[in-house]
Amino acid sequence: MAATPSNMLPLGIPAPAFELPDTVTGKNFTLNELKGQQGTVVMFICNHCPYVLHIRQQLIDIAKHYAGLGISTIAISSNDIQNYPQDAPDKMRDLMAEWGNPFAAYLYDETQAVAKAYQAACTPDIYLFDANLACVYRGRLDGATPSNNEPLTGADLRNALDNLLAGQSINPEQIPSIGCNIKWKQVQ
Repeated sequence: MAATPSNMLPLGIPAPAFELPDTVTGKNFTLNELKGQQGTVVMFICNHCPYVLHIRQQLIDIAKHYAGLGISTIAISSNDIQNYPQDAPDKMRDLMAEWGNPFAAYLYDETQAVAKAYQAACTPDIYLFDANLACVYRGRLDGATPSNNEPLTGADLRNALDNLLAGQSINPEQIPSIGCNIKWKQVQ
């Protein structure tokens, strides 16, 4: 499990548009259809990553809590399912059933074009966009990893969400997420 940092999409950049299939409903959704009235969390995750599994309860709790405050949470998996079949859409649907379907959608990025547009590098890679879909936060959930024994609080993302909702500025000094690298398809 090699630790890969996120690339840190520039602050202020508009969220790249997409249309992807939701593994839970089977329907295609665009970013505009899924975005929240107050803001939108877009996160790249996958089923098998130990970093994602370590923080799953915070991801679920944050998505559920902030959904009631106008924040939509969209999860996307872009992994190569040829080499990582545990990340296939049917397994993604099963995982969401196990987690209680906490997100607006768990989308499958088969071509990996959306991950590339967001400059995603790892799972989890987390982005927060304001009501106008401008990037206001990108980075880690908090300082906890599977091996460092730091408490799992979601503090970094929660602080950004709370400041966004309060109309306050979000500290631009943000710490990259660390996780497993996105499993890119091999170029033929």
